[in-house]
Amino acid sequence: MQVEVQAVAPEQVEADVLAVPLATGGADGALARLDGPLDGLLARLADQGELKDEIGRAVVVHVDDKLGATRVAAAGVGARERVDADALRTAAAAVVHASGDFAKRIAWVIDDSLPLSPPEQARALVDGTVLGGYDPARWKHEGERPQVETLVLCGEADGLEEAAARAATIAEWTNRARDLVNSPPNEATPERLAERAQEIAASAEHLTAEALGPDEIRAQGMGALAAVAQGSDNPPRLVVLRYEPPSPARTDFVLGLVGKAVTFDTGGISLKPSLHMEDMKGDMAGGAAVLEATGAIAELGLPLRVLTVAGATENMPSGRAYRPGDIITAANGKTIEVTNTDAEGRLVLADALWYARGQGATHILDLATLTGAMEVALGDFYAGFFANEDSWRDQIVEAGEASGDHAWPFPMHPRYRRYVDSVYADMKNSSDLRQAGAVLAAAFLEEFAGEGPWAHGDIAGPAFLERSRGDYLSQRGGTGYGVRLIVELASRLSA
Repeated sequence: MQVEVQAVAPEQVEADVLAVPLATGGADGALARLDGPLDGLLARLADQGELKDEIGRAVVVHVDDKLGATRVAAAGVGARERVDADALRTAAAAVVHASGDFAKRIAWVIDDSLPLSPPEQARALVDGTVLGGYDPARWKHEGERPQVETLVLCGEADGLEEAAARAATIAEWTNRARDLVNSPPNEATPERLAERAQEIAASAEHLTAEALGPDEIRAQGMGALAAVAQGSDNPPRLVVLRYEPPSPARTDFVLGLVGKAVTFDTGGISLKPSLHMEDMKGDMAGGAAVLEATGAIAELGLPLRVLTVAGATENMPSGRAYRPGDIITAANGKTIEVTNTDAEGRLVLADALWYARGQGATHILDLATLTGAMEVALGDFYAGFFANEDSWRDQIVEAGEASGDHAWPFPMHPRYRRYVDSVYADMKNSSDLRQAGAVLAAAFLEEFAGEGPWAHGDIAGPAFLERSRGDYLSQRGGTGYGVRLIVELASRLSA
């Protein structure tokens, strides 16, 4: 989608739809200024209750030839003093849904009366339009629904154009992560993820890709990843992207991004219930996010070295599958008793984390749809973050909040570690306690993070939606969670 910034009066901009925010209290702010050429039409409709200030509601009004645009959309944003970026994202998505069947060109008024700066508004409106207009129905025979081709932002302020262009780039990469997550598992195999990494590397400078196959994985001593993969006919891949900008802002800093990319998770021998098992194609959302975020970082030319590792495999039951009771050896030499084959994600991440550290990552962030416990705790809106250093975790959480990928800090007290002790091996991959499941998974992962700052994001809730979230992410399926967070974090680290 093309994004334009025009320093023109809203009534002059040419568009199929001109959108303005409607805050509680009726037609004021930018909407009131626009209402002059319309002889008070919008105020009357607001007084009559036809225009709604409720967040997520948008009403399209025909205005004939009174403006450069043929229609005006009044989009609810709630109480003016409480308007935040999510409210604008949701308003922008509502406009797309209300007019997307006929509107190729949508314009938005930057409203100085809102408590967000013009660049912040631009970023949110681009997010809401691009992410809210995403269509997952690529496999339907009737074809894709019409898409908005151009978003015009009417305003004039320092940094407005740069913020809009940057947001558009990141949102497009976020939607590419959604495409991967929403792809059926017979298409999005581990081999396909390796191919996708090659495509990403070919699209940008200073970016290279490689993939370790089964023999190389075993040669690296990655017994945890190999064990998860052994039940499937589709061979695993350890997918690696390296971004080496010519003049990094910090020569001693390498951001390690590690993603769980279980392209289909049956639970293995510890088989999952059949209801909604089709959603387990989304168990590679962490891997999709780190791969596509790396592409965004490279396209934006951020001066930060990045090493990205995605452990890609299926978790399938078969005569070759690993079993509860097996003891396996990870790449760092630790032995793991398998007590639940459906706790496979932490095994995949164990070897991927160790590999990333060994390849030079100084600061690591892993993303994984790891535990149902996290989804129970935070639902589909926040991801939970753990770290071995509070300052590193806090930087990540702040980047998440700024980007729209909402994040919440969780504790990592060393006393949790005892709950993953094993009688027979160095540790076990799950606990039979129905307590602190997400924390125990993080305690397990810490054993493989090596020396240096490490953080783990459990994105089980917001990465794959079972239903509309009621905001700009209204489509069932993948959300691309993590792409915006990672790019925001990389931007701050390289500033």
